[in-house]
Parts: sequence; structure tokens; C-alpha cells
Amino acid sequence: MAVLAVVVLLALVGAGLAVVRPGPVAGWLGEEQAGQPTAEAAEPAPAPVLAGPDANAPEPTPEGVRAAIEGLLRAPELGSRVNVSVADVTTGRSLYERGGDDATVPASVTKLATAVTVLEARGPDHRIPTRVVAGAKPGEVVLVGGGDPTLAIDGDGFYPGAARLDELAEQVKQALAGVAPTRVTVDSSLFSGPVYEPGWDSDIPTGGFGAAITALMVDGARVDPRAARKNFEASHGWAERSPQPDLAAGRAFARLLGLSGAAADVKRGGAPVPVGAAAGVTPAPGTELGKVESLPITRLVSMMITDSDNVIAEALARQVALARERPASFVGAASAMDIVVGELNLAADEVTLADGSGLSRSNRISPSLLTDLVALAGDGTHPELGTIFGGLPVAGWSGTLGGRYRTDATAGGAGAVRAKTGTLTGVHAIAGLVTTAEGRLLTFAVLTDRAPAGSLDDTRRALDRVTSALARCGCR
Repeated sequence: MAVLAVVVLLALVGAGLAVVRPGPVAGWLGEEQAGQPTAEAAEPAPAPVLAGPDANAPEPTPEGVRAAIEGLLRAPELGSRVNVSVADVTTGRSLYERGGDDATVPASVTKLATAVTVLEARGPDHRIPTRVVAGAKPGEVVLVGGGDPTLAIDGDGFYPGAARLDELAEQVKQALAGVAPTRVTVDSSLFSGPVYEPGWDSDIPTGGFGAAITALMVDGARVDPRAARKNFEASHGWAERSPQPDLAAGRAFARLLGLSGAAADVKRGGAPVPVGAAAGVTPAPGTELGKVESLPITRLVSMMITDSDNVIAEALARQVALARERPASFVGAASAMDIVVGELNLAADEVTLADGSGLSRSNRISPSLLTDLVALAGDGTHPELGTIFGGLPVAGWSGTLGGRYRTDATAGGAGAVRAKTGTLTGVHAIAGLVTTAEGRLLTFAVLTDRAPAGSLDDTRRALDRVTSALARCGCR
């Protein structure tokens, strides 16, 4: 609870917005720890925008929760099947269920499972490497993808603070001691299987919200990261994506090494296994020539949740697979995530996944498993999981909830609800946290996978009315 009270506190600092994080999380993010000396004068304590939960607040009753939301669940905009779970974070006690254990299409709410499992499997401070090694032929260098979807070409990439190919190129030039490379090969073999999940809708590969999932890419496979960043809000995150992200990254790296014309023609290949030092000045095949690393996993998780980034989600799911020694494929990642859910003593039989982003309609998650995941992340027994809360959008304030909770019927949830949303045609979901009027912290999941066609905004408002009712009541 103490972790949550700090994580959910948003403060205005100067002219900007800052998220105040607990000490361990600040360390994972590379921030200065509290108590360390600083050359700057201490600033006054910021005024809270979102209040933290009251650990002494009275717990709602099942009868009170039922009275607050059951009538709202009958809204026709929610369709013929609405599955719900509401639980108390402090005690883990279930307060309301309607189809709570039923397998339901979760859409992007799947990313909560991806976040929890990758944080558990890899740890919040793990960084994903991108390496270059000497190739088997003289003058050849091999760019080896480690699965970092945020890798940038230079300082003008899509993701702030990402690892950069231009810095990697400088490392390679220094390692080669002035000997110019003549060829770049890309090794993206860490990920296996199809690059698109077979259950994805047919328009996803070209629809701008998904991409070919390869172990090597730059800027989440975006063709024009600068334009994508500029138009992010207006386009809701849409961007043109490269159909072959690994080759696109390789071509960019070749240019940074000064190659052009036929010499810049990049092909796929495997990195040679190191065999020992070379007799001359030329590095032996497989010798590492440079390496850059991604932001910590905790930062990637926050990016994924805040912006519902599908490409980051699929890359993180494969990190779970690698950590559990499964193939880094859609199937291997789904299997590994299921394993980690079981390791956390949660109901692994209530989750069936085909991907880590929620784009697949083959995914099934029960609402009660989602509330169990959130409660586990918030009860303090697994502090590494608490970082999911820093990325959760705030109702009426940030991320995918920034433009919601603006009507009289939903305004009560503004600032009190932090949640991950999910949307596919006919599928709408929301799951996360809500602080009641009396300060009690609850977790909820509301999923509908038979919503009426053409009801996007109306269905979202109906979901927001449910969570706002929890925020407004003491529910006792």
C-alpha cells in the first residue's frame, strides 16, 4: 500500500508533470535516490493532484458494490455479455463477480498480464542488448538483435532515452581501429516463428498499430519516427511500419558506418561463434565489436501500458519466453507467460494467450485473474511488480484515458481511476485501480466481448460510468 500511495501521486513540478516514485523504482529508472547529496537547493513539497489511498479507510461490502454497479451493467451499449470482477487490494477479498471466472476476450488489457510476467521473469532493471560482432568474412560486421523494440537510429528516435545505432557504430569504428567495414549482415534469429500472429485481424499488419515482430528493429518498426511522434495524439498512435524491420535497421546501420551503393546492401545471416583471438589485427569472427542496451524493463513496461504500444508488448512477451527458456515466438511467449502466472500462484487455467499485446481474438482472460494480477502487484509481496502502476493511464488525465471521464455521469472517476483499456471491434475492456470516496483502494476488471457494432464511444462511456460509480461510493 505504501508503494501504491507514492506511485499514484502525480505532482506539478515547475511547469512540468512528474510522477513521484518510491526509492527502489527510482533506482531502476536511473534516478537520484532520496538522501543523496545534490548541488541544487531542495524544492518545496509538490501539491498532490491525485490523493493516495487511505490504509484505514473502511472496506466496501459486497452488497454495497452490487448496489452501486449492477444496474449499470445492464446498459445496452455493453452488449449481451459483460463479465466483471471487483476486489479489495489490501485484503484481496472479492467484492463482486459476474462471470468473474469466465474466459473473455481481453483486447489490450492483455498487456497487464504481459507487464506482470515480464517484470517477474526478467526483473525491473533488466536491459535488452543490441550487439555487433565480427563476421566470418573479412570486412563483415554482424548486427545482432536482442529484441529491443525501442532501438533508435540516432538522438531523434521515437522513444525518449532509447539505445542508439549511431553510438553503436562509433563503438564498432573504434574496435576496428580505422579498418573500414565492407559489409553489414543482420542476425535477427533470436525470435522465431511467424512475424504476425495468425489470429490477428487481416488489417493489423498494414493497419499502423501492429508490426512484423523481429528481434531487430528501430523505433518500433516505424518508417518515419519523427512524423509518428509529432502526430501521435491526432493519429492515436498510428504509424506506417516497415514490413521487414530487421533489414531496415541493418540498412540504417550500414549508412552510419559509411557504406553506400552495393556495399550497403544488407542481408540476413547468423553471427559466427567466437573461436578465439585472431593472429593479426583483424578481429576474429564472433568477436564483439560493440554493444548498446535498452532502457530498463520497468521503463519499457510503462511505455507499453501508457500508450498501449503493441510492438513493445510483443517484444516483452518474448523476453518472458527467453527467461523461461522457451522459443522466442508467439507460441513460446504465450507458454512462458502461462508458466509465470502459475509461479505467482494465480489461476493459470483462467488465461489462454496467443500474443502479448491483445491484438489476437484468440486470447482469453478471466476478469478475476486480472484483478488478482493487479492486487498481487499492489499488496507489497512482490515489489518488483508495483511498477505497473506508474504507467497506468489516469482517468481524464493521461494516456488512453486522457479524453474520457468528461461527462456528468463519469466525472466522479476522473483522477480516481487508473486503468488499462482494451478495444477491438465488438470487444471493450477496462481493468485497473479505483479509489473510493472514502479512500479505499479497489481493483476492477470489466470486459465485454459482444458489444453492439458501431458503439465505440457509447460503450466506453458505459464502462466509465461503472468505474465512476465505484469512485463515488463508499459501497457499504
